[in-house]
Amino acid sequence: MRWKVAILTASDRGSRGEREDTSAQVIRELIEEEMNGEIIEYRVVPDEKDEIMAALIEMTDYFRADLILTTGGTGLAARDVTPEATLSVIDRHAPGFAEAMRMYSLQKTPRAMLSRAVSGIRGKTLILNLPGSPKGVSENLSAVIDQLPHALAILTGREGDHGDEA
Repeated sequence: MRWKVAILTASDRGSRGEREDTSAQVIRELIEEEMNGEIIEYRVVPDEKDEIMAALIEMTDYFRADLILTTGGTGLAARDVTPEATLSVIDRHAPGFAEAMRMYSLQKTPRAMLSRAVSGIRGKTLILNLPGSPKGVSENLSAVIDQLPHALAILTGREGDHGDEA
């Protein structure tokens, strides 16, 4: 099964073209190689809540992504507002993903506890916040990538809750 995936990078410098978006490249590689995903939309926006919200809404409602992976804006800095933007657009929380990513990352670095990343559902789209660094993206996405196909199959109605075909 091929999954439709959108990538959203929240970065002031990236949105101005002052920084290469290597984190999104890591996401693309992992999704295409490990999950048979197709990147259907990619964009970089500044660390502005309204712009992040608008992009998330468009990626779910217009592009109909099965999965949106955000990168950046999940820390403690004043401009880190990706979790707040995500919480503003989701219909339901799916906290297990963010919890699993933090737990896994804590085994690698104590700084993982600084992450405010959230995970939730808008319509039939799963949204996961990832850190802004390529290493953080790789670690966090690796922690949950094996569970994503099953979660997306349930969410999109392609599979029942217990692995039964819907």
